[in-house]
Amino acid sequence: MSDFALSRVGCWTPSLDFVPTSQARELAAELESLGFGAIWIPEVAGRDPFVQLTHILSATTTVIGATGIMNIYGRDAIAMSCGVRALTEAYPERVLLGIGVSHRNLVEDLRGHAYGKPVETMAAYLDAMDAAPYFAQRPTTPVRRVIAALGPRMLRLAAEKADGAHPYLVSVEHTATARQTMGSGPLLCPEQMFVLDSNSEIARATARAHLAVYLTQPNYLRNLRRLGFTEADIADGGSDLLVDSIVVWGDVDAIVTRVKAHLDAGADHVAVQALVDGKRPVPLEQWRELAPAIAEL
Repeated sequence: MSDFALSRVGCWTPSLDFVPTSQARELAAELESLGFGAIWIPEVAGRDPFVQLTHILSATTTVIGATGIMNIYGRDAIAMSCGVRALTEAYPERVLLGIGVSHRNLVEDLRGHAYGKPVETMAAYLDAMDAAPYFAQRPTTPVRRVIAALGPRMLRLAAEKADGAHPYLVSVEHTATARQTMGSGPLLCPEQMFVLDSNSEIARATARAHLAVYLTQPNYLRNLRRLGFTEADIADGGSDLLVDSIVVWGDVDAIVTRVKAHLDAGADHVAVQALVDGKRPVPLEQWRELAPAIAEL
């Protein structure tokens, strides 16, 4: 990965979906100017991530556009391969494809597909991507891809068949375990939620509001139990122990300390996600306040 200039810190945000495309482009340019080396965007049922990444990359000059995370049930392996090749050809070494198996309820209930065994399904999908035909102008640089890996088997697959892993909703302890499982070579890019507020009651309330949807998803729950959290920790919006392990809150120094902890535990890159109150807000103030300290990492 020596030619792939992935910075130590990036910005993970769904907010670019919540504004007009023209404003999303302006926000992407500001995030780049603030020093965030990558912009990570999710996929559920918003703008197509390849379309959104095209807007982000065309509005910036060096930032890496990353998906966190594209659902492999949303497009077959040929469609995924063609999309990422086209984008990589247009923007060499500036695209990082993050893909995952999602969760059974989101695949079967929302999309109407049959949910397969996660590791086996992902392995077959990666093989199919590798074998996919492509009749357009080919990229001059490799396609870069990471897997939304949580458990040991998926982490090993990320090391064997991809460029690494993008674990979401994880603690520093998970980062250390993931690095040990994958070895020293593959990329490890955990996501880290933060609340820039030193009032414990307000900060934890904000964190719990955002964690609520994730604490209903089976794969995340399985991983939290694997990390040692009990049913009591998971219930009622999450215990203080769980909330504080997954979401860092406090002043800028507190946020930076947690990011450093991930890096010290073996992360190559940390994708920070600002959590704020309100309906679909753009956390511009939080990005601006955090940026100078992040730039020094």
